[in-house]
Amino acid sequence: MVLEDYNPHVHREEYIAHPTNNAETFFHLIKGVLGTGVLAMPEAFKYAGMYNGIIFLLTLAVFVTYCLHILVRTQYILCKKKQTGLLYYADSMIVACEVGPGCFKNLGSILSFMTDFFMIFYQIGTCCVYWVFVGDNLKYVVDNYYKNNFSKQIYMLFLFVPHCLGMCIRNLKLLAPFSLVADVITFVTFAVVYYYIFSDLQSNFTDRPAWGSAIDFPLFFGTVLFSLQSVPVVISVENNMKTPAFFRKWYGQLNVGFGLLTIFYFFVGVFGYWRYGEDIKSAITMNFPKEEILAQVIIISYCIAIFLSYLLNAYVPIHILEERYIYPKLNEDATERKKFWIDMALRFLYVCVTCLISTTIPLLGLIISLCGVFCTTHLGIIFPPLMEICALWEDERSKPKTLLFWKSVAIIIFGIFSMVIGVYATIKAMVEQLEVEYMQITVSAATSLATTISSNGTTTI
Repeated sequence: MVLEDYNPHVHREEYIAHPTNNAETFFHLIKGVLGTGVLAMPEAFKYAGMYNGIIFLLTLAVFVTYCLHILVRTQYILCKKKQTGLLYYADSMIVACEVGPGCFKNLGSILSFMTDFFMIFYQIGTCCVYWVFVGDNLKYVVDNYYKNNFSKQIYMLFLFVPHCLGMCIRNLKLLAPFSLVADVITFVTFAVVYYYIFSDLQSNFTDRPAWGSAIDFPLFFGTVLFSLQSVPVVISVENNMKTPAFFRKWYGQLNVGFGLLTIFYFFVGVFGYWRYGEDIKSAITMNFPKEEILAQVIIISYCIAIFLSYLLNAYVPIHILEERYIYPKLNEDATERKKFWIDMALRFLYVCVTCLISTTIPLLGLIISLCGVFCTTHLGIIFPPLMEICALWEDERSKPKTLLFWKSVAIIIFGIFSMVIGVYATIKAMVEQLEVEYMQITVSAATSLATTISSNGTTTI
């Protein structure tokens, strides 16, 4: 078959057992991307300032969408060159190095492994954020009724068994109804968010700082990238489409979905920061009056939506680990039953790992920022133009003499610079906040011990 005549999209269903239709893909995309990040946008605006935040949110939204177009388009080109209906992200990197400049010929396996690593690390970070979000918000509501002084880590542990049971759903198509339910809950949550924002919007817009601190700006940058640049979800839903050619149309899921997501982030970020100012929490729901029933219901409901999002986001790293690193090492006569138990064991281990990380480092806002600047800069900014250069190298369209080459190089340099600055600023803030929290825990424990000794009337420990 002539290369130009081969259409990978026509052969896609040969590789997908349960492809999703356009509507299911759209619901997966919205729910997979629209997670806890949207509720952290007001805090992100606190880092950037009002006007600065507006300008860079809209700019980054367009930039992120453009980079995703580069990625999806380049994967299509590489599929044509390989004459296959489907290439996963890491496989695309290998093929790109094979057809790219000579200096990349031996880097395919390394870059492929790095791609898998960042995909898995990002999704683990995302799921950890979900654990922390649910723990924070459950404590915020339940403590209003029971003064038990349970830490948010205890509330996270309460969710361990439900997460294990939910992870037993192994088919992405079976998750589509849950994504629809989560989307409905999410939209209702936004309605309530706007209700609380506009019910007592007393301050003037100009009361908020127009420009934030340059030191804090990387935290804004990381939060926005984490919230919008969900590369693993985008790749996963596009790979599982029944009609993937529709995905990149100007009215397709990518443009329409990210346009809608940008509107949500814009309004929640701008008006949330306008309403609460410097008192804004890492999730705006924790600014709601916890004694009101409406606030309690909507917080618990959104916790359910985030729980459902956890199941969708966990699909990607588990699929990568199984299909690329576990199943290929099994004997050819390995039974489906053996694969089933390996899959279930891996899913249980995934829940254990994300739970352990979340209870150890329960810093919601900073985990969001770190995942954003470390993983999504590689997956969504650095790697796509690098793959594009390689994919078009043989037909002269990405040689150093062309505008496309220098455009791609500029994006790569921007991504590397943003990643270095952002990771440094986020880790620095994380260390400082952990020191403060552990100091507070130490002081609280010492005070409690002193109170106990005093009440017993003895100095013996």
